[in-house]
Amino acid sequence: MSFINSILKAFVGDKSQKDVKELQPLVDKIKSFESQLENLSHDELRQKTIEFKRAIQDAIKEKTDQISTLEEEVKNSTDIDKNEDIYTEIDKLKEEAYTISEETLNKILPEAFAVVKETAKRFANNETLKVTASEYDRTLSGSKDYVTLDGTDAIWKNSWDAAGKEVTWDMVHYDVQLIGGIAMHQGKIAEMQTGEGKTLVATLPLYLNALSGNGAHLVTVNDYLAKRDSAWMAPIFQFHGLSVDCIDHHRPNSDGRRAAYNADITYGTNNEFGFDYLRDNMAHTPKDLVQRPHNYAIVDEVDSVLVDDARTPLIISGPVPEGDRHEFNELKPKVDEIVRKQRQHLTGVLAEAKKLIAEGDTKEGGFLLLRVYRGLPKNKALIKFLSEEGVKQLLQKTENYYMQDNNREMPVVDEDLLFVIDEKNNQIELTDKGVNYISGEQDKDFFVMPDIGAEIAKIENQNLEIEKEAELKEELFKDFTVKSERIHTMSQLLKAYTLFEKDTEYVVMDNKVMIVDEQTGRIMDGRRYSDGLHQAIEAKENVKIEALTQTFATVTLQNYFRMYSKLSGMTGTAVTEAGEFWEIYKLDVMEIPTNRPIARQDKNDLIYKTKREKYNAIIEEVTKISKAGRPVLIGTTSVEISELLSKLLSVRKVPHNVLNAKLHKKEADVVAEAGNAGVVTIATNMAGRGTDIKLSDAVKKAGGLAIIGTERHDSRRVDRQLRGRSGRQGDPGSSQFYVSLEDNLMRLFGSDRVAKMMDKMGLEDGEVIQHSMMTKSIERAQKKVEENNFGVRKRLLEYDDVMNAQREVVYKRRRHALQGERLKLDIANMVYDTCEVIVESNKAANDYKNLEFELIKYFSMTAPVDEVEFGKLSAQEITGKIYKAAYDHYNDKMERNAAAAFPVIKKVHEDNANNFERIVVPFTDGIKSLNVVTNLQDAYDSNGKQLITDFEKNISLAIIDDSWKTHLRKMDELKQSVQLAVHEQKDPLLIYKFEAFELFKSMIEKVNKEVVSFLFKGELPSENANAIQEERNIRKKENLQTTKEEIPNSDELAARSRAVSQNQGQRPAITETITREQPKIGRNERVTIKNVMSGESKTVKFKQAEPLLQNGSWVLTQD
Repeated sequence: MSFINSILKAFVGDKSQKDVKELQPLVDKIKSFESQLENLSHDELRQKTIEFKRAIQDAIKEKTDQISTLEEEVKNSTDIDKNEDIYTEIDKLKEEAYTISEETLNKILPEAFAVVKETAKRFANNETLKVTASEYDRTLSGSKDYVTLDGTDAIWKNSWDAAGKEVTWDMVHYDVQLIGGIAMHQGKIAEMQTGEGKTLVATLPLYLNALSGNGAHLVTVNDYLAKRDSAWMAPIFQFHGLSVDCIDHHRPNSDGRRAAYNADITYGTNNEFGFDYLRDNMAHTPKDLVQRPHNYAIVDEVDSVLVDDARTPLIISGPVPEGDRHEFNELKPKVDEIVRKQRQHLTGVLAEAKKLIAEGDTKEGGFLLLRVYRGLPKNKALIKFLSEEGVKQLLQKTENYYMQDNNREMPVVDEDLLFVIDEKNNQIELTDKGVNYISGEQDKDFFVMPDIGAEIAKIENQNLEIEKEAELKEELFKDFTVKSERIHTMSQLLKAYTLFEKDTEYVVMDNKVMIVDEQTGRIMDGRRYSDGLHQAIEAKENVKIEALTQTFATVTLQNYFRMYSKLSGMTGTAVTEAGEFWEIYKLDVMEIPTNRPIARQDKNDLIYKTKREKYNAIIEEVTKISKAGRPVLIGTTSVEISELLSKLLSVRKVPHNVLNAKLHKKEADVVAEAGNAGVVTIATNMAGRGTDIKLSDAVKKAGGLAIIGTERHDSRRVDRQLRGRSGRQGDPGSSQFYVSLEDNLMRLFGSDRVAKMMDKMGLEDGEVIQHSMMTKSIERAQKKVEENNFGVRKRLLEYDDVMNAQREVVYKRRRHALQGERLKLDIANMVYDTCEVIVESNKAANDYKNLEFELIKYFSMTAPVDEVEFGKLSAQEITGKIYKAAYDHYNDKMERNAAAAFPVIKKVHEDNANNFERIVVPFTDGIKSLNVVTNLQDAYDSNGKQLITDFEKNISLAIIDDSWKTHLRKMDELKQSVQLAVHEQKDPLLIYKFEAFELFKSMIEKVNKEVVSFLFKGELPSENANAIQEERNIRKKENLQTTKEEIPNSDELAARSRAVSQNQGQRPAITETITREQPKIGRNERVTIKNVMSGESKTVKFKQAEPLLQNGSWVLTQD
């Protein structure tokens, strides 16, 4: 492949070189401005920022003036159709203004970048800078030590506190950093090597994009970096009057958080940006909103955020009824027993397989070996045996034989097992023997799913009474649900016991199960495995099993960051994922050359047969390098391995530091020491990202930092990050990876050729292979895993895209309701849509009577068309007539409501005992009541009209929120249930898309009808001023949680699959038990009913009254 690439480069050229060459003219322009700026005074240099801002405002002035005129016009207009056209025009003008401002930024880029570089130079060369004090300088001097006032002047110091560390500014941008800055302004990813100063590079595009006044965000992977970088870089921006803040300094939904978003430049962590977006879409008043429209973002460590974190949805959830009800504790002893029994049994089978293979009976020996592999693939004795000569080839040959003809012969292998594990796909399945063993003698059907279709047919064939039949069906559905959940619980417990290892995938701290990030080795606080797996691990580890929660709002990071008008990023490792960045985010990756050539020596991998040999070789090498006066950084993939190596080094009496997920609080101290002569540091991959290890001159002379990788990671990026800790800014150094055939990567995805070659060469214990061909073979294995992981993320995104389309519709409606500007238009559309649904359904059935009933039910009005017109006119014409009559009726109703409410508001306002600002007014539609919050002064000044506007807002918000929460729960259930489609040879995603559309359509119809019904019927229940209270006495706080849901490291959909019997049909809909509130009435009994509109009463037989009662136009009266 590399040969083909070299030929392509010869003809087409190297992409990275072409990218850099393209930007060189801009770099030359920046440098030409540098010489001009050197002659300016400090005040003149600061004046440049004001000129840039003015240039942008002048360029878009024509568009902003047009927008202001249209906004004023729409305020004074009551013509709904005209307003809709105006809003469309406003949106178009805003897009045009954005395009013009981007063009202006491109024009001023060279001079703006030169201003930032000149500022950095002046801070580096002068201890203090004296300027004429601006209003902003005076404000800053009250809170920042580095700005002091001297009469009319302000004095800026070049040293300040950056997150607890005193820094003196000593950085000036290199040419390659200017190239990185240009790439990020253009909306690309700048791949820059370690030590090339990514934090400084970001100052260039941040300054430029902040000039438009629309906000520029810098997104980091953790709060320490957000707080440190915002404090470290802030004076460079603040010197030019640009405000800087960090959202992680402030509590969610606070005034401080809002002010941070209103700053010109905002730093923060990816999670908090995402959660704030969700919180804003759960806000009840405009003052609760914190975020502005998403303008420009730079994502630091972009591969970590947009690739590794992309498969973890951000979730805001709340308590769910009976959320703490589960069967984990009941089933745990059974799982514990079955796993122990299979382990004991397979230990004997493995011993028998070894014996047969040694005797030359490879057929029976291979068969038993495959059985052990299918039952416990992570068994350490098995892994060790597979590293012996020819054994892995025998296993693969046997497996291929039994897998032929669509696994036809595989049940023969599995018949002796209690459960079967598919490690690659992260799946586990109970065998028939396992089901019988767990069920025991008492309840043979404990795990057997009922065949819904057959059972329902049986019940219906018995010719029972309707009530008895309904009861039996209810029992059947309940049994299905319980068993479905039981099988799922069992499956997740089996996974917890066999595939998830403590101190590798997770750690237990403070009586809680905490997930360890496989990419960085850091603890991911607040993140939980999805779909009950986390609860299963909690049961296994005997810690408190957390209750289930219900999703109130959710978004994946992929869809959150795609909302920005312009997105860019920076990292040391992005090229390996360039295809994914382009396909999902349309982000191009640009490799930025290093300021000085890399002097690090990257050696070919050393490949051993067993882990034991590999670890012995590592200890030997580390001891030797440490004695030579060079620091060593040992990178491990798990807590367990870091602790093992620590013990081995302690035996050799080699002093060392350990940094892993359990000891993450010591990170800053350990990293500070890691570059000292002879210091040995053992670290999980957490030391591989965002940490700079600085070396003394003596260490550089000795050969620099030595990187020892104890295992190849699944992803090449993580290995490159680890390598990148050495050789920063042209420093000497070396990197060496140690690999064994027992490593997870080699075991699952390693090339068979590696094992064959080692067998052919007849390697003895302790002997090693080192060759570039072998290193490439390992990288090909990593590529396989990367492609697999990309498939998982893409699949997850396809599911979330369905949700995202729905989310955008609901959140847009919500925002309109919250801000009130376009709410009138939304209500008009809801009225029209409801009219259309009513007319179409009744026109199709030619049922004029039902049309009348539905118009009374939802709009409280009689039909404006008679029966003859209903028969003659088309559905569209009838809809138009009904809509016009309904909307006129609605406007009259709102005016009457305002007039009725005003005397009450006037009384409250004029009562001097009440010093209220915002009040709560109760409204009712005769069935439900709702408290409406409004500003007392505004309601009084507008003669009650403001109260009606707030009534519309509150109703819309309450009904949208309630329906959306219910819809999210249904979507969660749908996502799980569609996975059963794979058993019917159907694509679950297609079924999910279809069902999700139908669910959403019915939700929107329900929202429209409920909002319309309440608005048309709602009124003040009494004209008593005492019913009105101050707002603060009413609102109650919801108990919400923010979490990131971690999908296990293989296919998310496979992880959600259910073990279901082969003959099982479609999953039934969730049934609700209906309880009768009144005694049963016979069909021929006479009852008295009353018309809800006219008040007329009449006595009829119940069978005649039933359709009238169902339509809601009549109600049953109690005798």
